[in-house]
Amino acid sequence: MLAQARRAIAPLYRVSEPRALAALADHARLSPKARDRVVIRASSLLAELRAPGRASWIDRFLREYSLSSEEGAALLGLAEAYLRVPDSGTADALIRDKLGQGDWRANLGSAESLVVNGATLGLVLAQALTEASGDAGTLRSVVARLGVPAIRAAVAGGMQRMGEAFVLGRDIGEALRRADRGPKRAFRHSFDMLGEAARTAADAEDYFEAYLAAIRSVGEAAEAGADVFARDSVSVKLSALHPRYEPFQARRAVPELTARLVELCRVAQAGGVGLTVDAEESERLEMSLDIIEGAARDPSLAGWDGLGLAVQAYQRRAPAVIDWAAALAGATGRRLMVRLVKGAYWDSEIKRAQERGLADYPVFTRKSATDVSYMACATAMLEQERLFPAFATHNALTVATVLEWAGARRDFEFQRLHGMGDGLYEGLMESKGVAVRIYAPVGGYRDLLAYLVRRLLENGANTSFVHQIADRDVRDEDLLADPVAEAEAAGLSAHPAIVNPADLFAPERRNSAGIDLSDAGVVRDLLAGMKTAWASRPTAAPLIGGREADGEGEPVFDPADRERAVGRVALAGASDVERAVGLASRAQGAWNARPAEERATILERLADLLERDRAVLMALAVREAGKTLADALGEVREAVDFCRYYAAQARRVCVPLTLPGPTGELNELTLSGRGVFACVSPWNFPLAIFLGQISAALAAGNAVVAKPAPQTPLIAAAALRLALEAGVPGDVLHLVPGGPEIGAALVADPRVVGVAFTGSTASARRIAKALLEDESRPLVPLIAETGGINAMLVDSTALPEQVVGDVITSAFLSAGQRCSALRLLCLHEDIAPATLRMLVGAMAELVIGDPADPATDVGPAIDAAAKARIEAHVERWKDRVIYACPLPPGLEGGSFVAPTVIALDAVAHLEAEVFGPILHVVTWKAGALEQTVDEVMASRYGLTLGVHSRIRAAARAVRDRAKVGNLYVNRSMIGAVVGVQPFGGEGLSGTGPKAGGPHYLPRFCVERTWTVDTTSAGGNASLLSLEG
Repeated sequence: MLAQARRAIAPLYRVSEPRALAALADHARLSPKARDRVVIRASSLLAELRAPGRASWIDRFLREYSLSSEEGAALLGLAEAYLRVPDSGTADALIRDKLGQGDWRANLGSAESLVVNGATLGLVLAQALTEASGDAGTLRSVVARLGVPAIRAAVAGGMQRMGEAFVLGRDIGEALRRADRGPKRAFRHSFDMLGEAARTAADAEDYFEAYLAAIRSVGEAAEAGADVFARDSVSVKLSALHPRYEPFQARRAVPELTARLVELCRVAQAGGVGLTVDAEESERLEMSLDIIEGAARDPSLAGWDGLGLAVQAYQRRAPAVIDWAAALAGATGRRLMVRLVKGAYWDSEIKRAQERGLADYPVFTRKSATDVSYMACATAMLEQERLFPAFATHNALTVATVLEWAGARRDFEFQRLHGMGDGLYEGLMESKGVAVRIYAPVGGYRDLLAYLVRRLLENGANTSFVHQIADRDVRDEDLLADPVAEAEAAGLSAHPAIVNPADLFAPERRNSAGIDLSDAGVVRDLLAGMKTAWASRPTAAPLIGGREADGEGEPVFDPADRERAVGRVALAGASDVERAVGLASRAQGAWNARPAEERATILERLADLLERDRAVLMALAVREAGKTLADALGEVREAVDFCRYYAAQARRVCVPLTLPGPTGELNELTLSGRGVFACVSPWNFPLAIFLGQISAALAAGNAVVAKPAPQTPLIAAAALRLALEAGVPGDVLHLVPGGPEIGAALVADPRVVGVAFTGSTASARRIAKALLEDESRPLVPLIAETGGINAMLVDSTALPEQVVGDVITSAFLSAGQRCSALRLLCLHEDIAPATLRMLVGAMAELVIGDPADPATDVGPAIDAAAKARIEAHVERWKDRVIYACPLPPGLEGGSFVAPTVIALDAVAHLEAEVFGPILHVVTWKAGALEQTVDEVMASRYGLTLGVHSRIRAAARAVRDRAKVGNLYVNRSMIGAVVGVQPFGGEGLSGTGPKAGGPHYLPRFCVERTWTVDTTSAGGNASLLSLEG
């Protein structure tokens, strides 16, 4: 029964919203009479909540500062960053940045809460100090006398008051004392030790010790005789207990986390303390169930009813998880506490599915749909004797509905967050005898920042009950609307403003389809398809005029194992280049004459074929180019996006454009293909850039002779075959695999009228010179995208955990072999030691190995020559190495390079791009941000740049000063999306225009104007026919 219940979960992961709701609506529906009783009870609760003086702190806060207002947004930004800033200069800049907007005086003293008014006072004082006006009146004079340190203290005090309203104690001892006095004594508590997900093993160990201490303290303070459900409990986040709690690391993380959870449970069992595992992101759900089941089956915990889990109602799998929890409880002979929550990661779940091009969302897109799911789960929980239901809600209608369904039984509880839901439950506890538990965060004020912002965003959203009850303009009947009726009135459909991921770029084009690498079943099927492809021994050869040349060729080796041949390639010669260019030159006119619509349709067919053969292409990317599974998937998706994007662009720009002019005259501008384009592509994106260049040239009406990198001819040949299958004529598109001599011969052919190139700056210079050597040759456009010394600047307002995650992604994934990869990390000197400690700890968790293994983070360098160049650079700076990842045994046969961090004394010491997993670090002093940008720009490279700062003015200053193609703020620096972040640099980093942008395709065209005097045959008929 347990196995059957578990199997029922996976099919619901991304089931369509209408289908999911259709199965839930009847379970959430109230009879008319029951609905009447629920509305009466909920109305009574609303009246209490909206009575004068009864509003909770969060209600009062939202009443004063709507999160859609300037003041609300500024408060969130200040609260999230201020308390972690170590230096006064940056703290002052943050205050100026956040408080220069909004009208704080209008809110001073108007709130019903002393906490809100206290916070506002500090903000008013700070704003007065930062105002640009020379006459700020008496208040400014007072502020000036107090001095900057006093204002800083006032702001810090305001932020701490906000934090105190949400955090029960700075440590478990303080939290227990606060929970044991005043009105809180009537509540049960679940203590949550605050903190973000562990980035390092040391972080995980610290969190583990904090949980152990909390469990022991709660157990010592527990009342004797009470059962475990009536006692205070502790909540744990699995992400805090392991630095690699990720689906691809499940093989390691699940057993290690199971052992840790069992150890915590044993201490909790000994102390009579309940332990609930919190729910996190949807992609971690299956892992969490494995871990919870592992703990539940541990013999030492047999018969213990203290284990619990949280279930997120916004997930479409939630009802199946409830059934599984009941089956687990039955199979292990216990009663299991289940905390039902709405869910706190909704916006990130939506964005993640869109970015990854997934089939659908794992969460509901309408609030009413989540409410329906919540109520359907609630009924299921109440029906299961093996479950102890805990309903976490601040919604009066939900509370009234649960009480209606529960009847006289009281073997369940409600839960609310500390600082929220005040006034909702006190009367019910006294009159109805219901139990209520407060979910109580515990931790230092610095730790609460991310939590505080998440809670405010979650409860301040326009659709949330907490926000709406604070809004006096929202009517009671709207707050008490029946969610089932609302969902059915919408046809059980998804929200129209949240399009399916496939339709993200509609109507222009379809988003490339991703696959869900967090779904173990999907990954198994993918790997099976890739293994079949690996056994096929692919080949590449000159493909000219639609026919592949014969020849045994030479082997192509796997960079992860240089003894393993992936396939064979027959190299082109000078005569092949000559023949390919000749055929292309003769065929281009007919191809150019075909309507842009036809060319676009062929490219879209190619995109569909790429998705059809995804497993084959990914298999080649892994074995031939050394890409990890995630990178290989991204490679295919980017190639698909290029084909569809340039098809859409061709429909837009490759059609006649009528221009304005005098009457009696027709003026049209047309874009036409130039002729034969040479497309010379790199090995680091052997499919995406290869097809990106080709698809743009073809869309514009050109014929193409393509030369792939010598390291990766097999995937190029596979792509060319698909292009021919899609309908590109064989005489229009040709493949000439080979080394630099083939590229030189191709570029030197005078019939080539354009070159698209991606590679090193030195190679781009050689091509540019070659194109000018023949004085009789027309001027040939060169579209070049080259490398860069890409830097990331981090100030002291940045969140260290986010910085480290983005640095790992930008510098070390793809083995650092991206044009956009991070090469130089510029840290504010006050945060450098702590940030580097965290970075080193995170690097220690990287998995280096065979890219075919889903667990691998970092694969090999492309070949032995690349490995030698990278290692020579590290050897030169060996005395300045901060950390180098140890290479595991068994990788000696591949081109693996250890991810390494090197300290430099100055930006100028990094003189050239190092194309591999090598990160250089410099520090800069407070106030020197712009100077640091200038030092980075002195290299004359201008590809990508990153900024991590919570100060908008700092990001704007960098944008105004930096001459780079792509500037990323508070995110990683890699992964530019076609049509979203057009990619390409300036200076030594390329010529432009940017690939995947609206100006790229026209560069492959010539412009021609056609002017016709329409009066030459006897007058202007249209003008003469005008009436009146």
